[in-house]
Amino acid sequence: MKIYTKTGDKGTTALYGGTRVPKHHIRIEGYGTVDELNSWIGLIRDQEIEDAYKTVLIAIQDRLFTIGAILATPPEKEFLKNGKKRLDIPRVSKEDISLLETEIDAMDASLPPMTHFVLPGGHTTVSYCHIARTICRRAERKATYLHENEPFDELVLNYLNRLSDYLFVLARKLTFDLKADEVKWIPNKETSEQK
Repeated sequence: MKIYTKTGDKGTTALYGGTRVPKHHIRIEGYGTVDELNSWIGLIRDQEIEDAYKTVLIAIQDRLFTIGAILATPPEKEFLKNGKKRLDIPRVSKEDISLLETEIDAMDASLPPMTHFVLPGGHTTVSYCHIARTICRRAERKATYLHENEPFDELVLNYLNRLSDYLFVLARKLTFDLKADEVKWIPNKETSEQK
């Protein structure tokens, strides 16, 4: 498989099934953002963290490839002319979402209760989690916009929503594990009163 094809030199790219669209098309924005998220999760996985976290992150990366493939497939191209599904990949399942919820609950149970919003930061690994969380929210926004115009399996939206929650709790858990400072956001009253 050749890395460069030159077919995108004029600002278009092919969706799964062959339809060519501009590179700024909402589908490209959607799966491109999911790809960006996947790369940041890879960076988190490369950090000095427990293997149990790495195992879950690999499973998440696998699901994100699935989501990318779903977003890259226009509804009219989902099936071949013979009625067979074009994409022979697993779909996002309720079990995938349950895994995230189980992990969130397990991590959250060992953390002090949240009383305030927290400022992202405190440790490089924690910051990577917060960056991934915000990219996940952007991927969710792009996917929701696409879903309004060309519906696809809603479990994709559910998964992205839960994944951002997972990344937030992972950031808190790694703050705890790494003995980093969790800085609470307490609004500056002087500034508020001046307005």
